[in-house]
Amino acid sequence: MKKPFLSYFKDFFAFKRVIGDDVQLQGLVKADALLSHLVTAHKIPGIAISVLKNGAPYFQKGYGFANLENQTPIHPETSVFRIASVSKPIAATALAHMVAEGLIDLDTSFYIYVPYFPKKKWDFTIRQLASHTAGIRGYLGKEYALNKPYSIKESIAVFKDADLLFKPGTGYHYNSYDWVLISLAMQEASGIPFEDYVSKKVVQPLGLNSVFPADRSGVDHIKANKLALTTFYSKRAIGFRPAVAVNNYYKLAGGGYLATATDIAKLGQAYLDKKVLDEPTLMQFLTSELLDDAPTYYGLGWQVSQDAKGRSYYGHIGNGVGGYSNFFVYPEQNVVIAMLINCTNPNVQETLDQVIHEVLESSPPTVG
Repeated sequence: MKKPFLSYFKDFFAFKRVIGDDVQLQGLVKADALLSHLVTAHKIPGIAISVLKNGAPYFQKGYGFANLENQTPIHPETSVFRIASVSKPIAATALAHMVAEGLIDLDTSFYIYVPYFPKKKWDFTIRQLASHTAGIRGYLGKEYALNKPYSIKESIAVFKDADLLFKPGTGYHYNSYDWVLISLAMQEASGIPFEDYVSKKVVQPLGLNSVFPADRSGVDHIKANKLALTTFYSKRAIGFRPAVAVNNYYKLAGGGYLATATDIAKLGQAYLDKKVLDEPTLMQFLTSELLDDAPTYYGLGWQVSQDAKGRSYYGHIGNGVGGYSNFFVYPEQNVVIAMLINCTNPNVQETLDQVIHEVLESSPPTVG
């Protein structure tokens, strides 16, 4: 049974995404019409889509505006968005490297790496943090939109004294603080800042030039790579307003990165091309965890499930202040889809699922 969007986000990954049907339009023509309508109906300020099929660009386009006041158009290759929780697969890729190097053991206690974190009733592991089964709480009150210049280590003061919600390994609770703790453990294990390790192991090797933290160096990075930062909006009853100011640096791993749609798609293609470590290591991350023999539809930093048509995928949805994102890899179809919106939760996931369906059902491009 189809759930309302708020329930969708509450459960987040615990059921199959729903798609619709329309006999009048099909394939990329319908996908294009659906995305155009989101803008003309004033449901979103702008969106960039990048689809790779069989390793090549298949459907890349920008809709709407990066800045409404200046009518600046969206470009999938240069428009930079807040990608929110699509940051988690990036962090998970770096964590996989750290596991392969033997710097972190997924099944070792978190306290081995961060002994100064307050002791809880139960111990918990890196794997449990990465799979959201450790029992760490999520945002409370205004924490979702914090605007304080916390370092990763400083930020744990926000939630470190809270009790665990359940005994680790017995429940599932999606949250971004899990990945704050993982990034802190990664810093302690490697001896270098989290973002430097991600840059060295993921961003640079895969050529993800638009993927970077939202920190003071961001302006220089944008200029050096000829990128353009979108304006971040929130939706109101009539139109859009600039989103409240936030500082996402402390939660880079869970939701703090910026990127273009084309670079997010490039990350997915690297997985399809097996350019990211060995399969046994990656399968730990791309396999759904089980609770009482039932899947959580979440691996380690990756949503792992099937859509309503039974097509297997892995990826992530992101929702943050001023940004909403979809990132899905369909291995059997050899398709990667990335869609980025410069607006807080615009309530358009059902339409995005329809777009994804039309892209997957569309005929392959003519060669010649």
